[in-house]
Amino acid sequence: MTTTNAHGQQVGDEVPGWSPRTPPAPVTLEGRYVRLEAISAHHAAPLFDSLCGPDNASLWTYRSSDAPTDVAAMARDVAALASSRDTLTLAIVPTGAGSGEAAGMATYFRIDPANGSIEVAAVIYARSLQRTRAATEAIHLLARHVFEDLGYRRFEWKCDSLNAPSVSAARRLGFTYEGRFRQHLVTKGRNRDTDWFSITDGEWPAVKERHERWLDPANFDGDGRQRSSLSDLTADLSA
Repeated sequence: MTTTNAHGQQVGDEVPGWSPRTPPAPVTLEGRYVRLEAISAHHAAPLFDSLCGPDNASLWTYRSSDAPTDVAAMARDVAALASSRDTLTLAIVPTGAGSGEAAGMATYFRIDPANGSIEVAAVIYARSLQRTRAATEAIHLLARHVFEDLGYRRFEWKCDSLNAPSVSAARRLGFTYEGRFRQHLVTKGRNRDTDWFSITDGEWPAVKERHERWLDPANFDGDGRQRSSLSDLTADLSA
């Protein structure tokens, strides 16, 4: 939205009562299918078991680093993430029919309290977590915390433009495509063009309603098959 100032120039609308927000702090986010916990040393072994090893090498293709080669290396990575002052990484723990062990990670990144913007980055799911209600609910809980608990204005998703599953996930989850940053990064010696997506605070209520409708147990039959897909539910939201 724009308005016109006293000089006849178009300027952005005022943001009434705006003040810088508080950066996210370690937190536990509980859902119906998943729990997100601030990452800590006890997550290292289950994360290594579920995300690493030769059979899981492809999970790391679009990440900035390769998979740790043993539990000790994963523990060092976890310690670095846990001690970061600029980001907050949460372990993703499926509950209910899940194992109760960490099976993924996601990071609050590019945290900008002054402008109320925050990115979810470095999302990685074990194969057992992919394409599950828990996987969708994890992103839902992260977004809900950003908008409803922390009062931010913008939730970002960025990914390698060649990472088709991540691009598809952003659209399915109701993020709006904003464009492509060409030659944005050099990752593992290769060029990366980055696709940008976001949800704004004004869009969140509609996105939240679609998430909750899809996550409702009534949306699944006795064999666990979805009655309505989230892609169909959010089709009118994503551009």
